[in-house]
Amino acid sequence: MMQSVNSDQKRLRHISVLFLVLGLFFLFRLFQRQVLMYDQYAILAQKQYYTKIDQPAKRGDILISDRDSTNLIDEEQSGTFSIATDLELFNVTAVPRHIDDKKAVSEKLADPLGLSKEEIFEKIDVDKWYIPPIKKKVSKETADKVAELNLGGIYLEGQYFRFYPEKNFLSHVLGFVDYGGDGRYGIEEYYDGILKGEGGTLQGVKDNLGRVVKVEESEPGKDGSSIVLTIDRSIQYMAEKKLKEGIDKYGAEGGSIIIADPKTGGILAMASSPNYDPNAFNEVATEEQDIFLNPIVSSNWEPGSIFKPFIVSAAISNKLVEPDTKPDEPFGNFIEVDGYEIHNALDKPYGYETVTQILENSDNVGMVWLADKLGNDKMGDFIKNLGFGKKTGIDLTGESSGQLSNPKKWRNVNRATISFGQGISATPIQVVQGYCTIANKGKGVELHVLNKVLEKGSSEKSYFQQSKEVMSEDDATKVAQMLVSVVDNGHGQKASVEGYRVAGKTGTAQIPKSDGGYEESQHIGSFAGFAPVDDPRFVMLVKFDKPSNVKWAEDSAAPIFGEIADWLLNSYFKVTKTESQ
Repeated sequence: MMQSVNSDQKRLRHISVLFLVLGLFFLFRLFQRQVLMYDQYAILAQKQYYTKIDQPAKRGDILISDRDSTNLIDEEQSGTFSIATDLELFNVTAVPRHIDDKKAVSEKLADPLGLSKEEIFEKIDVDKWYIPPIKKKVSKETADKVAELNLGGIYLEGQYFRFYPEKNFLSHVLGFVDYGGDGRYGIEEYYDGILKGEGGTLQGVKDNLGRVVKVEESEPGKDGSSIVLTIDRSIQYMAEKKLKEGIDKYGAEGGSIIIADPKTGGILAMASSPNYDPNAFNEVATEEQDIFLNPIVSSNWEPGSIFKPFIVSAAISNKLVEPDTKPDEPFGNFIEVDGYEIHNALDKPYGYETVTQILENSDNVGMVWLADKLGNDKMGDFIKNLGFGKKTGIDLTGESSGQLSNPKKWRNVNRATISFGQGISATPIQVVQGYCTIANKGKGVELHVLNKVLEKGSSEKSYFQQSKEVMSEDDATKVAQMLVSVVDNGHGQKASVEGYRVAGKTGTAQIPKSDGGYEESQHIGSFAGFAPVDDPRFVMLVKFDKPSNVKWAEDSAAPIFGEIADWLLNSYFKVTKTESQ
């Protein structure tokens, strides 16, 4: 009996020691967590119950000029149209475990959401905390109707989405906003910092579903600023309309039309086809995403004969010729340079032409004669001063500089072909810049699409300065008058507008092959010009890529130029005919 008692006492002591050790261990762990590791566990607890949410700023609108717009309350935006804006849309979500009567909820949601009650019931008839949204991106009007129902377990999540109301209209200029909220391509990317604003933050207590139930601290952000472009809605509409008509009529693969104010450098219209809908940028296949690039600033081509007025301008500016200067020997139908024969497009001789007639007839042989008079240095310097071989600096992403080889390394044949627009590549915007210089009395302008930035209660204008004088006013006037003669008497007659003096030049450019030489059956047709010549209201370039049923630009680009010019002079600007004489 005595032995049994001693045995029980030993077990009791062992258990006591064990509990003592365990107690000391738990006390140590408690001390460790509450004192030694307090900061670490406080942070973990805070993360569990508190949340910090980034509050994105509302992106600024992109507006364009619209003289017919009278429905805007904001005086800053009067006469404008919003071509890109942020819409607050809502996802309708549900927590099925919080819904008491799922059938009743399904019936009440069906009408405002435009879904069948069966479809809704199938989604929410589960015992889960989370399911995908019942419906995404519903309007505020619809969200308000849902909110008025006050249904337990049904929640609304608001989010800003970028919206382009005119879809494909002006898409290459605008670009788009990706799902991360960043501007991509065009204006959206170039002015992303202005449009995006600065997001704020919100800190509060969250429930077990991750929803904020109490806001404890808020740092408001700053919404992005809206911007107004130089683009005119009516002119852009006409450019896109006529571009489509021309592509369909002439069987072209694509094309571009650019219209600019030669005095300010503001772009009035910029249209290219094919284009895309920025609302559905994510639907464009990866291998087709080159369509996002704006060909007017990103694509190079050998401009052909619309480049000739620049070489004539160089010869006039260097006092080597006058508009009525003739050669000592008559021009033949071809000329040999460095062992290569250079022919006229029609392969016919023009004899004793004046410099004006060289442009009227688009005579390649005559252009080689002018290039020889200039030499590499003078010719190269002049076309570089016009802006070829470097970016114009226009405020759009993805601009290319074109290709202009070092004039000091030109062979005679290089200089000869460049004189009529081959062996040099340019972007359409560079060509427009060159014609703006002639139209603006010899002064270059900085081409741009931004007019002003709208700040709260005020507007901050963005000023673009004229660049240095490229040629004298007298010389620019001579070239402009020569280009009028091209329209009146040469290959540009279909670009004419009755009662107005229109200046311009056709270009039927060959397309170089990747392995050398040029395509025999394909070309790019273009016409560049301005009007009225004495006080130009616009410079315009019309370009069609690979038209299939016309041979010359005078039968494709020139007539489309003429139709748009007629509308601009008679209907839009309403220039009196006496004013243009």
